[in-house]
Amino acid sequence: MDSGGVGEYRMLVAIAFSIPVIQKIFSNYMYLSPFPFSITDFATIEPEIHTGITGQAEWRILHRDEVRIRLVTYSPNYLADHWCSKGHIIFCVEGDMETELENGSKHLLSKGFMYTVGDNSDTHRTYSKNGCVIFIVD
Repeated sequence: MDSGGVGEYRMLVAIAFSIPVIQKIFSNYMYLSPFPFSITDFATIEPEIHTGITGQAEWRILHRDEVRIRLVTYSPNYLADHWCSKGHIIFCVEGDMETELENGSKHLLSKGFMYTVGDNSDTHRTYSKNGCVIFIVD
């Protein structure tokens, strides 16, 4: 291939890798679309209230294109009213919660700990005896 061909090839590769879906496929990390630097005070975000089988969850949600970022507060004795198959990165800010997998296993997440689960991987639901605050990215 002559130098002109190499230049055209490099240009095509550059164009291809500027397409978000291509970046996502070839990236070793989660793709975040370009958005400006910002600081968020979750206290200023109006909460959504989600009622569980028992207790309730208060979600404060920030969207950045395809990424949902939430600060969630579970009341004491909160038990989710659904099984979830969505992937998450969850960090426990305060308190603790128990995550039950559909296979029956139960896992305790305490303050300062994090769990990760992929989309359509391990279906799960949450219970918190004393309530907790968690930070979720999905």
